Amino acid sequence: MEMELFDPPEPDRTGGRGARAGSAGSTSGPSAPRGAEKDVPLADRMRPRTIDEVLGQDRLLGPGKVLRRAIERDEVRSVIFWGPPGTGKTTLARIIAQRTGAHFITLSAVLHGVKDLRAGIDEARAMRRRGRKTILFIDEIHRFNKAQQDGLLPSVEDGTVILIGATTENPSFEIIAALLSRARVFVLEALGESSLLGLLQSALEDKERGLGRTGLRAEEDALRRIASLASGDARAALNILELAAAIALDESAPGGPARGEGAPAIGEAEVSEAAQRRVLLYDKSGEEHYNLISALHKTLRSSDPDGALYWLGRMLEAGEDPMYLLRRLVRFATEDVGLADPRALQVAMAAQQAFHFIGLPEGKLAIAELTVYLAAAPKSDSVYRAYGRVQRAIEDRPAEPVPKHLRNAPTGLMKDLGYGKGYQHAHQFDDAVVEMEGLPDGLRGERFYRPGKRGFEAEIASRLRRREEILAERMGKSLGVPEEPPSKDCRPTDPAMPGRRARRPKPPGGAGE
Repeated sequence: MEMELFDPPEPDRTGGRGARAGSAGSTSGPSAPRGAEKDVPLADRMRPRTIDEVLGQDRLLGPGKVLRRAIERDEVRSVIFWGPPGTGKTTLARIIAQRTGAHFITLSAVLHGVKDLRAGIDEARAMRRRGRKTILFIDEIHRFNKAQQDGLLPSVEDGTVILIGATTENPSFEIIAALLSRARVFVLEALGESSLLGLLQSALEDKERGLGRTGLRAEEDALRRIASLASGDARAALNILELAAAIALDESAPGGPARGEGAPAIGEAEVSEAAQRRVLLYDKSGEEHYNLISALHKTLRSSDPDGALYWLGRMLEAGEDPMYLLRRLVRFATEDVGLADPRALQVAMAAQQAFHFIGLPEGKLAIAELTVYLAAAPKSDSVYRAYGRVQRAIEDRPAEPVPKHLRNAPTGLMKDLGYGKGYQHAHQFDDAVVEMEGLPDGLRGERFYRPGKRGFEAEIASRLRRREEILAERMGKSLGVPEEPPSKDCRPTDPAMPGRRARRPKPPGGAGE
């Protein structure tokens, strides 16, 4: 069974499986064989061993903070550590187990299932009978399905295990409510630049676990570049440093590329070669995806082209599907720009077609151009709100039949039943304005669309006001419906009333043409 069960070591214990695992990736000291140590990644060798070595989480682990007090008093209860990769979730779990002396079981939700979970809980029960508590650490706990998470509840409830879950996803969406009610969520933040620089410097100087024995030095700008590229991920920063160090050592070796005299050094060239490109935190179905698309929408709505372009770029460069972004921008054109600038929808569809035609990478510019246009466009959500009112009316009001004057009457029977009676054909009236009611009786007089005052919608509002003025002039008059359309209306059929054909007016004297 692929499951790691181990106890944290006693302070004076060396060697053995428990010592390796419980020491959170540390080696057994300077006398350890260098051949064995070099096979362990630098990020694992530099894993913090104590609370004081954990960087960037002072809000949780600073002096007097709640999590630190709980660890120091051995009062840790079930918790969920939520944070981006490389912020110390696994490390904290191991430190807690070592500090409290608890039996430590670790599972990966990616590799293990219900069978492994049951075996771990059985192990915890055995340890409980011996008077020892157990910490059950589940990495990537959000990958457990509902049934697997349900399986944890009894053991967490009765204290058989102290659960420590680690997740990069929002627990509100990925962890069942019953489990959340039994565990406290602690949020770990991405490491800031100063924390990453401190970590990198420690790794360069540490002769026991780091690169101190190599004699390497690093330019300050190179370390800052690594910190920037890592985007708050300590593991990513150490991985870049390790590869850059290997490149620098290789260049300084006999037969390597010529370099200046002195100790081998890590410069920006080595960092660029090691990193290749920036590490971007992104998951197309995770919380960061929704954070970024939210930022794009809100900067667009705030008419901030710089912010909108930045968040668009963050998503595109991280590998987001451009068509997804185009769909969101088309939606924005209709929902947030609307009739304040009717051309926004045309530009959005043109951008979609341009990207479809050009593809990547050049097609990104079409999306960027659309983004700037939408950010700069006047904003109106009047149509969005109007349709929301329509939806509420449909939901809350009875579904009344279509008024008879709005119905078609293609047959004699329908005419006899009153279909189409009272219909006013707009083109037969001055200004094409009629006073006919267009809504069912229960909604008579309702105004769903209420135009705003920005951009082209001000013109639309003016047109609607003119319509109201014309109707006001006709108040009290009964217009009726003319018997025939005017002579200039030569259409063979009325689109609004299929089956009704316009008759040509008879010439004077009744003679045909």
